[in-house]
Amino acid sequence: MILLERYLAGAVIAGTLLTLGVLLPLLGFFILADEIDDVGIQGYELLDALMFMALSLPRYAYQVFPIATLIGALIGLGALASRSELVAMRAAGFSVARIIWAGLLGGLLLAAVAVVLGEVVAPVAEQRGLELRREALSGDATQRTPFGFWAIDDDAYVNIREIHSATQLRDISIYQVDPDRGSLVTTHAAGARYSEGGWKLEDIKRSRVTAEGVDVERVDQAEWDSVLDPGLLKVVVVDPQALPVWGLYKYVRFMALNKQDAGPYEVAFWGKVLHPALTLSMIFVAIPIILGSARTSGLGPRIFMGVLVGIVYYLVSRTFAFAALLLGLSPLVAAVMPPALFLLGALVLLRRVG
Repeated sequence: MILLERYLAGAVIAGTLLTLGVLLPLLGFFILADEIDDVGIQGYELLDALMFMALSLPRYAYQVFPIATLIGALIGLGALASRSELVAMRAAGFSVARIIWAGLLGGLLLAAVAVVLGEVVAPVAEQRGLELRREALSGDATQRTPFGFWAIDDDAYVNIREIHSATQLRDISIYQVDPDRGSLVTTHAAGARYSEGGWKLEDIKRSRVTAEGVDVERVDQAEWDSVLDPGLLKVVVVDPQALPVWGLYKYVRFMALNKQDAGPYEVAFWGKVLHPALTLSMIFVAIPIILGSARTSGLGPRIFMGVLVGIVYYLVSRTFAFAALLLGLSPLVAAVMPPALFLLGALVLLRRVG
């Protein structure tokens, strides 16, 4: 029986790898087509666009992994069904539960690969790709936003115009009210560096506004005790959607601290937490479809069925995501409900074929 379980798990894995082998070149083509318009701007060449495409693919592979697993299970197990191998296994006493368990064994390995891809490979590759693209298009290595980066730092408001790296900042303004003296203190620093566990402001101009007037002082350097740390700034300068789970968790906490709406990032966070379970649930969905069709469906109808189920799942998941953002639905509920509904549908189909 262990050999049969390995055989079925191998069929699921082989089908998924085959599906990814078809999907990833298509995704790469669409990414490259989107980048072609920027080729020729500043120093952005075709080679840069190809590099950006290659570094973006791990993130997209992670996003389509559950659907690829669904289609791969339909292809791999469907091939066994079309050769009557599944029928022979069931006739020999191999139960539906054992078939599901064998398929999930392959899914566990695929889920582990997806976690490594999404939590280790994709964030690093995505960040590097964005850095290369930004440097080629702008001619420098600075991180710019239209209005700079704003944050609440205890009782002060901080605006950072340029983030060169997580440990090097330029053009920083700090606004703070001194209730004891009834004054507004504004501090502008040309730069800041993080070293030895703390920030050092450089070329400082500090203004204190009171009822009597404005007092200005200049300081070459000063310590800056701030809640902002390089780890958090590294999160800020990267697209949150491309972050690992821990990065998203830190970003959600940061948004809450600054009294900003973290809804989209909470939905993304719970989606990533449940991503391995989603991969397994897709295999669970595929098995009753295969057992129900037995030998009557060819490869084409199975692929069409997998794509159709994938589209329906995408629409359902987006509906719950919008409900979380617009109607106040819990992000955790919004992330759990789509796979739960599909699992329920799979259980209903299993009762019919079991």
